Amino acid sequence: MLELLFLLLPVAAGYGWVMGRNSVRTAQRKQSSIMARHYYKGLNFLLSDQPDKAVDTLIKMIDLDSDTAETHIAMGNFFRHRGELDRAIKVHQSLVSKESLSDEQQQTALRELGRDYMLAGFLERAENAFLQLLSSDKHYLDAQIQLFNIYQTTKEWERAIELAENMMDCHGDSEELCQRIAHFYCEQAEIQLRNEDYEGAEKLLQKAVLADEHAVRPWLMLGQCAITLGHYEQAMEYLKQVPERDMSWLSEAVPLMETCAQKLQDEQALQAVLDAYWQRCATAYLAKVHLMARQGQTKEAADVLLQQLRTHPTMRGFSTLMSFYIDQDAQDKALDSLQMLKELVEEQIQQRPKYRCQSCGFSGRKIHWLCPSCKKWGVVKPIKGLDGE
Repeated sequence: MLELLFLLLPVAAGYGWVMGRNSVRTAQRKQSSIMARHYYKGLNFLLSDQPDKAVDTLIKMIDLDSDTAETHIAMGNFFRHRGELDRAIKVHQSLVSKESLSDEQQQTALRELGRDYMLAGFLERAENAFLQLLSSDKHYLDAQIQLFNIYQTTKEWERAIELAENMMDCHGDSEELCQRIAHFYCEQAEIQLRNEDYEGAEKLLQKAVLADEHAVRPWLMLGQCAITLGHYEQAMEYLKQVPERDMSWLSEAVPLMETCAQKLQDEQALQAVLDAYWQRCATAYLAKVHLMARQGQTKEAADVLLQQLRTHPTMRGFSTLMSFYIDQDAQDKALDSLQMLKELVEEQIQQRPKYRCQSCGFSGRKIHWLCPSCKKWGVVKPIKGLDGE
């Protein structure tokens, strides 16, 4: 009898294994059937334009199987792209709160939730989400970019500088980070200048210079600040640094140099700069011919300008040349037509943009150090060509 029992034990074990396997398969089929019903139900709600019920159905599915997390993230993104941010937030919030999801899935859901908050204008909530992702190996770069966007929007320049410096400590210096930090210091300096704290502004601008050796903005601001305080010789020294950093911005430095020369009643420093750079932009060569005219060389100035326009034509140059001809031949009856043409050219100049983004093409008549369109720093520059420099 005992021997019979030993013989039956393998049979019982095999039978139990078969029954257990069949039970698992039955449970899986039942689970799949439930999942399928919820998918069809949710899809039907979407097609029937009942997104709220579709969201509720999707959230129920999260409780049933965490393997569908990627699908739910995609569905939340779908709602966000449609502008239905409240539903996108609801889906992504439900995913983030699920402990059954893997760390990677929760981090991905948290990133999408942060983007939902950004578009909805909940910047504080978005900041909290992206701060949590700074420790993520996969999403920290995206989190840093989004945090920069938040701090730029809220003008929290101190926090932006802290974030950038932490990034440099962790990942090393980069040209983009150095450029950002310099602009952040300049933004802080703008606030100090509006409050007439010139000493504080100068300290911040010196930090900007140290942060990015190629930066032009702090030198222009230092020059403007020195002019405001009446330190014209110091302003000239600051402004001479501009063409050495970026020749594109010489056109912004020259008018400030002309102001300094006028206040000092000494045009030699201006003459030295113009002799070195006058052919590089319209503002520079116009400053040179105006300087020659003030020195009594009006005819020579017109000849220099005409020669320059043959190789570097600009609307501003043509307008100035017509002014010279009008002044030289005041009795000529044809001057009425020339005067009218000059006024038309000047009106056209006033209507044309002066600056253009090198990244996205945004243009305007005002300097934007941060492009309003593509949100990049230092990409808006003076326009070159017939309508510009």
